[in-house]
Amino acid sequence: MITQPALAVEAWTIHERELNLDVLAQTESVFALSNGHIGLRGNLDEGEPCGLPGTYLNALYELHPLPYPEGAYGYPESGQTIINVTDGKIIRLLVDDTPFDIRYGRLQSHERELDLREGVLRRTAKWISPTGRSVKVSSIRLVSFTQRAIAAISYEVEPLEDPVHIVVQSELVANEALPDAGTDPRAGTVSLAPLESEEHRVQNLRGLLIHHTRASRLRIGAAMDHLVEGPEGTTMEAESIPNIARVSVSVRLRPGERLRIIKFLAYGWSSRRSQSAIHDQLIAALTAARSTGWEGLLAEQRDFLHEFWKNAGIEIEGDAELQEAVRFALFHTLQACRRGEQHPIPAKGLTGPGYDGHTFWDTEIFVLPSVTLTVPSAAADALRWRHSTLPLARERARQLGLRGAAFPWRTIHGEECSSYWPAGTAAFHINADIAYAVAFYVACTDDRAFEQEVGLELLVETARLWHSLGFLDAHGQFRIDGVTGPDEYSALANNNVYTNLLAQQNLRAAAEAARRHPQVARALGVDADEMASWSEAAEKMLIPYDQDLQVTPQDDAFTSYKRWNFADTTPEQYPLFLHVPYFDLYRKQVVKQADLVLAMHLRGDAFSPEQKARNFAYYEPLTVRDSSLSAATQAVIAAEVGHLQLAYDYLAETAFLDLYDLAQNTCNGLHIASLLGTWTALVAGFGGLRLRGDSLAFAPRLPEGITRIAFHVVFRNRRIGVDITATEVRYALLEGEPLAVWHESENITLSTQEAVIRPTPRIQAGPRPKQPPGRAPLKRTARSLSNGTTEPPHHNS
Repeated sequence: MITQPALAVEAWTIHERELNLDVLAQTESVFALSNGHIGLRGNLDEGEPCGLPGTYLNALYELHPLPYPEGAYGYPESGQTIINVTDGKIIRLLVDDTPFDIRYGRLQSHERELDLREGVLRRTAKWISPTGRSVKVSSIRLVSFTQRAIAAISYEVEPLEDPVHIVVQSELVANEALPDAGTDPRAGTVSLAPLESEEHRVQNLRGLLIHHTRASRLRIGAAMDHLVEGPEGTTMEAESIPNIARVSVSVRLRPGERLRIIKFLAYGWSSRRSQSAIHDQLIAALTAARSTGWEGLLAEQRDFLHEFWKNAGIEIEGDAELQEAVRFALFHTLQACRRGEQHPIPAKGLTGPGYDGHTFWDTEIFVLPSVTLTVPSAAADALRWRHSTLPLARERARQLGLRGAAFPWRTIHGEECSSYWPAGTAAFHINADIAYAVAFYVACTDDRAFEQEVGLELLVETARLWHSLGFLDAHGQFRIDGVTGPDEYSALANNNVYTNLLAQQNLRAAAEAARRHPQVARALGVDADEMASWSEAAEKMLIPYDQDLQVTPQDDAFTSYKRWNFADTTPEQYPLFLHVPYFDLYRKQVVKQADLVLAMHLRGDAFSPEQKARNFAYYEPLTVRDSSLSAATQAVIAAEVGHLQLAYDYLAETAFLDLYDLAQNTCNGLHIASLLGTWTALVAGFGGLRLRGDSLAFAPRLPEGITRIAFHVVFRNRRIGVDITATEVRYALLEGEPLAVWHESENITLSTQEAVIRPTPRIQAGPRPKQPPGRAPLKRTARSLSNGTTEPPHHNS
């Protein structure tokens, strides 16, 4: 766990004031830079020591076999894993023939700073070599949001006392050695030496390597170019071999002199383009970057982020640590998706190899709603990627004996990569999750062209899946049996309420969209009878209810199961899936992550306020939060039913998950969905934001300890500001035409002429529900220390 006080609490930076090698891998994830296409882990410039080296390109993967002790029809035959591609971050330094390595000599000081407004990672180190030579090393690293293929580094060396002979080696390195991934299934599969060389060359200060992957046969290229500023006598040379291109700069520096190297990096990959085409693309990208120049790239990055924060910024008063955390979360979310451009958003973004770089339902349910309301074009890109995989999803449905499209539970390219049927293929709700994201995007943007070109076909094919997967029973109710909902501790259940409610919404949305676009619908083979069958299935959807307990069961049988023996479960046994057989979990009332509670968030229209309060109270003592996806949803519903301190506690857990490595696996990459959970808990929880038809609705409230929350959302080409204090809420239309929104049950009209102010609603909650023993979130209070830092939270999960 990251507990050192070196991570200072600052408004716009994540600032590490000293280096701790015990958490090096974790901080490499925290300090990762990406633009959704290129991802660079926050490794030290010199490459060693490192926790886990990592340079990634979105959707570039290697294949590996999925062996089964007993094969069966329909099992996926191969998996896909993200790979560490050519590393261009490496800049090695020799000081009088001694390598700069912070494990040797004496490190006088070391600071790193992730600047959330500038979009750069800064590093400064003062080091005394084993031979007594002292130098200052400074670097600034960026991955460009404006030039998709480009990353760049500014690297400076200066002697502090005596003249020194300096050699800097700037490298491209393929097939880096990787550490053992261990046995944690969340870590991912290590692919050893996955790249085969096709081309290597250097010319002047430029180097280039082109490789292809051994099994997936994807071609990847990396190139570098340099600008060198040094005193007279600076010399340069270059060399290359199949897996290394190197430019070396040598100079003797006196105190007061410095050597500065600007390194431009270009990356590209393709499954179709030729070696020469990749080569030319890299050279063109480098030419454009050199033309822009280092200062130009910095200015473009700064301007880009200024616009982003204008739309996505959240201000919090009363908890400085939480303010920093939400900006960290939003910045990394932007990095995960902004320049993906019709590629998936992996669960770890491009910050590490966790989960093999796969994308899950996390994207559509936990990431895209907030992205839709802040960077809508990025949400559209992610959904266009899903649309591009429709042929594979149709084939998967056919293989399963179903109509429509069966989207994969986990994938990179579009094929199913989950080899565990109960928590993979049976989690059919991924199809309704995609449909939910489509409908949410269209409602929030009114982008009818997208709906016609992309959204309608996704809605139609997922609706067809539900109609063929479910059936009308003898009582005239539409059942969906043998599926796994969000709670992966309850597999192969009948009528999982979350699944049925989202499938119901999916069926209705498909019928409505088909009626809006009849010509396109006909081209997809949709006729009046099929639309009527969807509407009938939605109308007759079975939603179980336990009359005796007066609660909504998670599925048909859930409330009849024996409760898990929480009293005899030790803290060391969490997460349960690493210590307990799934067979035992499947037969008990124990919830891995919010399931029915998530249904109440996404389909709140299907529950009365009283039902929500009773359901929340029932499921809290059963939910162990063995998934990082859970706390944000529990925060949202806790706020809605009035448990504001509990909502605040859950908000803190999701906000600090990666900054303090609460789940003990930040070393493998950040949890993008959980990061976005910080936004969700604030905006949907304390802001009460929901879609009500095609309008936005708000039900604001604040916990004690937070005195103000202000946020912006983008909705239908308008920018809306919401400013909440303990006594009043201020709604302002900052850009765009007048718009009607809901404040609680009141419909108000916003215009740019003046703000609308309403009192902050009050809510009376019942008794605070209990959690399983040892699984309650830590009570959140802001504990400011005299040095301006804040104690890391020590949560139970």
